[in-house]
Amino acid sequence: MEQNIQTLISADNHWALLAVLFASTAIAIWLEQKYRWASRISGAIITLAIALVLVNLRVIPDSAPVFDDVVWGYAVPMAIPLLLLQTNIRKIWKETGRFLLIFLIGAAGTVAGTILATALLGGAVEGLPGVAAMMTGSYIGGGVNFTAIADAFHVSGSLISAATVADNLNMALYFLALLGMAGSAFFRKRYPHPHIDEVASKGKSDAETLAKQYWTRKEVSLKDIAVDLAYAAVIVFLSRLIGNLFSGWIPKDNWFLRMLNTFFGSQYVWITNFSVIFATCFHRQAGEMHGAQELGTWLIYLFFFVIGVPASIGVLIRNAPILLLFCMIIVLVNMTFCFLGGKLLKFDLEDIILASNANIGGPTTAAGMAVSQGWPKLIGPCMLVGTFGYVIGTWLGILVGSLLGA
Repeated sequence: MEQNIQTLISADNHWALLAVLFASTAIAIWLEQKYRWASRISGAIITLAIALVLVNLRVIPDSAPVFDDVVWGYAVPMAIPLLLLQTNIRKIWKETGRFLLIFLIGAAGTVAGTILATALLGGAVEGLPGVAAMMTGSYIGGGVNFTAIADAFHVSGSLISAATVADNLNMALYFLALLGMAGSAFFRKRYPHPHIDEVASKGKSDAETLAKQYWTRKEVSLKDIAVDLAYAAVIVFLSRLIGNLFSGWIPKDNWFLRMLNTFFGSQYVWITNFSVIFATCFHRQAGEMHGAQELGTWLIYLFFFVIGVPASIGVLIRNAPILLLFCMIIVLVNMTFCFLGGKLLKFDLEDIILASNANIGGPTTAAGMAVSQGWPKLIGPCMLVGTFGYVIGTWLGILVGSLLGA
């Protein structure tokens, strides 16, 4: 987008824009970790809101090399391998047991819900197939997939911003619904709930202690940072190389070949592939790479600032309500699959709730809910299957987006 409006900080003032970018993400993270209200809003929305305010007050431009080239071109791709270092497929398969099955049923529900929502609302928002691809990845994996697919399909910044706002509001309603189901006599009557009974018998003091133990500070050395960033750069380099080769080799003569070209030509598919291979085959080395989750998450926060930069308030007001309905349809179908599948296969109520949460919210929100409800035995499986969602989320998101013509 060409910059035509005069702003306080010009598009070529790179250091000033970097200062604003880094300071804004730092403020959002600080607020999220210090205040309960900010935690409920989420640091991602706070970061996006700061950018939205600054650009509409004409403090910063709506397009600049720092945003378009540095963050989209480097920060976003490097975040993915750092956040996938825990995706040891052998460990996930071995330790999750039946929990993985209900998670996969939920993932199928997400895909079905996305296709249904697109069919119902396809004409309401221009570019909806791209949002469908993003939400497929996000509602099977998490923010890492949302980011990757948004870049892969070149979804407009304004549409990404509207989808992010709608998604966060939908998530708040969704979490309230899940908590209500956990305490509902209707659902407790129809599903076994051993973990809820255990908490009722001994109280929640253990859960509060677990929460304090779970969110602890980690030690990170200079070597860790150097190794993490070198690893991420190598993975992205190889992925771009392989993706470009496939993109040149596979023709686009029909819809099927175009879909294959999009899938195998995507750097994010290969970033995911290489990251999973490394995390699985070299799990000991991956486990020693401290600080990768923190670095990857920080890079994702930079992304959330940048998607707020081109956001038009008019587009947000016009599209966010429709996209909220779009997200709600996906979530309702996901929950239907999880609860019906869980009933047929005789899953516990806690397993169904957390598997759906691991789909829609990702591993951290599912584990957080397990901690808050005092279900410590389910924290590990939540994290593992949610992390597995990071792996398949990008694949399925790009596949669905290609099928829908994104």
